[in-house]
Amino acid sequence: MPLPSTDRSAPQELARTPWPDISHDAWVLVPVGSTEQHGPHLPLDTDSVIARAVALRAARALASRPGGPPLVAPTLAYGSSGEHAGFPGTVSIGHDALGVVLVEMVRSLSLWARRVVFVNGHGGNTRTFDDAVGRMRAEGHDVAWTCCEAPGGDAHAGRTETSVMLHLAPADVRTHRAAPGDTRPLSAVLPELVARGVRAVSPSGVLGDPTGARAEEGRGVLEEMVRATVRRIEAGTVDHRGRLVDTAPHAPRRPQATGPDQTKTEH
Repeated sequence: MPLPSTDRSAPQELARTPWPDISHDAWVLVPVGSTEQHGPHLPLDTDSVIARAVALRAARALASRPGGPPLVAPTLAYGSSGEHAGFPGTVSIGHDALGVVLVEMVRSLSLWARRVVFVNGHGGNTRTFDDAVGRMRAEGHDVAWTCCEAPGGDAHAGRTETSVMLHLAPADVRTHRAAPGDTRPLSAVLPELVARGVRAVSPSGVLGDPTGARAEEGRGVLEEMVRATVRRIEAGTVDHRGRLVDTAPHAPRRPQATGPDQTKTEH
């Protein structure tokens, strides 16, 4: 039987914690990702892996803050990924179903948790979060959400995500399959992508260029995501949609791999 960790800096994971050890005024980080294609070289759980990594590292950074350390809930691994439906392996529960799940999670968590923060790893979930979290805040729940952003990154399964996954889960990256997809800026492909799905724009499913991705670059991107997440949570400023707002001065933007400067977003 494994012994409990004595490392006070280690994040406390909700799923591995007995109920008497949970405070009635605890607060919870909930990573949310997706199960969807990420090109021929990245695993289907890429967004979930990244969201969980950001949540765990943010929890560690927040452990000594007033109010005590946050709990990290199990990752919600299914999201709204209909735009990737043309690829085998993708599992999308859609906007409506995801919205119900988020609402019921908040209502349940709020019976014992004083605060809930969702850490979203998939841009396709954005509309759902705006709707569901805004609704929960209107009901009086202390809930907010934030996303795992990489300023200057490419859109999907390109250099940005590939670098992060080479850092987090190198054994799951098929580097020999990594090849450029559609490298145009997201704004140029978005109309067709929305109308016909990702496969109509990029047969490989890649929006960007994963060649040249490096684990060390991925480590830097991940650290940047974690810093931004911690900064937003500590500031506690929330807009009308329930999004945590970064009120700090703009940090230097990371040089992009391809296309014009843009925040990584998956639609």
